[in-house]
Order: sequence, then structure tokens, then C-alpha cells
Amino acid sequence: MTWVASMAGACTGRDRGANMRAAVVDTGTFSVCEVDDPTPGPDDLILEVSACGICGSDIKTAPFLPAGTIMGHEFSGTVVAAGRDVAARWQIGTPATAMPVSGCGTCLSCVCGDVARCTRVEAFGLGGRAGGFAEYIRVSARETVRFDGAPTAVGAVTEPLAVGLHAVARGAIKPGHRVLIVGAGPVGIAILLWAVRQGVDEIVVSDPVASRRTSAVLYGASSVVDPTADHPGEGFDVVFECVGSRGMIAACLESVAPRGRIVVAGVCLEEDGFMPVAGVVKDIDMSFVSYYTRQEFTLAAKLLQHSRIDVSDFITGRGGLDDLGRLITELGSPSNQQKVLIEPQQVLVG
Repeated sequence: MTWVASMAGACTGRDRGANMRAAVVDTGTFSVCEVDDPTPGPDDLILEVSACGICGSDIKTAPFLPAGTIMGHEFSGTVVAAGRDVAARWQIGTPATAMPVSGCGTCLSCVCGDVARCTRVEAFGLGGRAGGFAEYIRVSARETVRFDGAPTAVGAVTEPLAVGLHAVARGAIKPGHRVLIVGAGPVGIAILLWAVRQGVDEIVVSDPVASRRTSAVLYGASSVVDPTADHPGEGFDVVFECVGSRGMIAACLESVAPRGRIVVAGVCLEEDGFMPVAGVVKDIDMSFVSYYTRQEFTLAAKLLQHSRIDVSDFITGRGGLDDLGRLITELGSPSNQQKVLIEPQQVLVG
């Protein structure tokens, strides 16, 4: 794969007529086909995608996205092209990971690092800008972080870790708090990792899947609960909802302590009813969170690079673009998987 260099020294695109492979949405399923290579704008980079994680939100939103969408927002790769305004700062061959959003760069949200709240934001993999289930992706250099010192594919875990960090920051947890995490999927485990780093001793994790409860213990949960058999208890200072299904907020209201906090990180795409009076009586705070700040994303990447967070057991599966449809179907039901990575450079043989 060779990109053509401009007079200014930036790599501006591959040889004319070249196409990349990508998994595109096709009436809720996925088809692997050839699409045009991305071309960097002045402030953009092109990454050759090493890995892109499958997120629970991918599974839930795929049926609602327009045909031709390239999904995937948890990715890492290697710089193979750079726009003219950033080429001097980004050497070709640099391993990197990037936030899956691109903002205007000048509004208050962008300047503060909360790029997802920019009024002109482009979100990757949701029907706007193409995502990471492809051989190459165009990203904003402003939101890109170098990823040296660890396998490049591990950089794809930066995004879910940053989601967990943002939720924990909103929960304002501290040593001495009793914490409940409802759901031990990738987001729940990411929250658990950060809660342990915050020095919280009592962290209860609730999940109906036995293997996920086992993973939670390995990552530092003080106890685990099967919600189909037992109630997780009450009186928790902070409760994190990481499932995104009907009834979960009501369950969290039962478990939170008076003057406690509920942080909703699960993505529920249907109407959900609960009794607000339950929160009024307890005088609680409830937050709904998404994405993360540039600072949180950068911190997650740095800790991963320096092996300050161990994700060796967090990545539980890998596949190529041709496996995406099957894997998303499998992950749509309760399973023992945590983070499954798609590696677009894998080629189906036979």
C-alpha cells in the first residue's frame, strides 16, 4: 500500500484507483466489500487499522443505521498518511489510537477536550464518518495519541477504558465508598479497573453470566452476585448501570443509598419506566454519561502503553472483517466474551 507524497511532504492518498476492504452495514447485517480509500484533509491522519473492538452499542445500533455505514469506534493502527498541516508532527509508521470523534477545534467543548459535545461533531461509525471496521480510517490529528511500547492492537482497548474512566470520574468515587457495578461486560469491567485504582475496597459486581463474574473477581471485585438468584443488596454510595436494558435504572434505585449517586453508562434504546419518587425520597444524584474527554482518553492510552493496566484477560477473542457479522450475532446473546477485536488486515483463506 503506497500513498502519493505531495510537494509539501505530506502523504495525500494511495495510488489512484486503489480500494480498501471494509465491512459495511447491509439491512442490519454486514457485507465485506471494496470501498474507496480515505483521503486525509489538512488536519487529518490515515491509520492502517490494526484492530477495532466490537462494542455493545454496535450490536444495538446496527439495525438502525443506513446501508453502507462502516461501523467501529474502538480502534488503533499505524499512520500511513498525513495531511499537509500535521505531516511534520506525524511520521509515517507511528503507532496510534484516536478518539472516534472529530470536532471544529475552536468551540468551548473542543478547547476543553469534551469533543463529543461539539455542535459540529462528526461521530465515527454511526452513519457519519466511516469507522474502524475497515483496512484504513481517517482520523483527526487533534484527537490522536501515539501508542508506543505495547502491541498496536492493544490500543483498541483505549476507547472502552476511557468510557470507564469518564463514568468513574462522574461517580466521584473515593476510598471508603461502597460501589455496585451492574453488568460485567467490557464497560463494567473498565469501571471496575478504575475503581480498584481509586482505592475502593468494597466493589460488588452483578452479572448473570458465571464467566463474567469470574472475570470480575480476577480484576478486583470484592464480591459478585448472580442477579437471577440473589439481590445485590442496598446502601451503595455509587451504583453504575452498565447493561442498557429496561428495568436496570429501577434496580439501581433500589440499591443506591440515601444521598448516593447513580451513573448510567448502559445504552438503552427503548423506553424505560421507573418511579422518580424512589430517587426523590433518597435525595440521590443520577448522571447519564457517554464518551470521555481528550484528557481521559490520553490517560487511558498512556497507562495501557506502560502496562499500568493489565488487559491480557480482557481481550477474549479476535477475528477478521469476514467474521464480523457472525461475531456480532454471537455477542448479541449473553456470552463469556469480554472484548472481541476485529483485525481488518486478516485475509480469509480458502
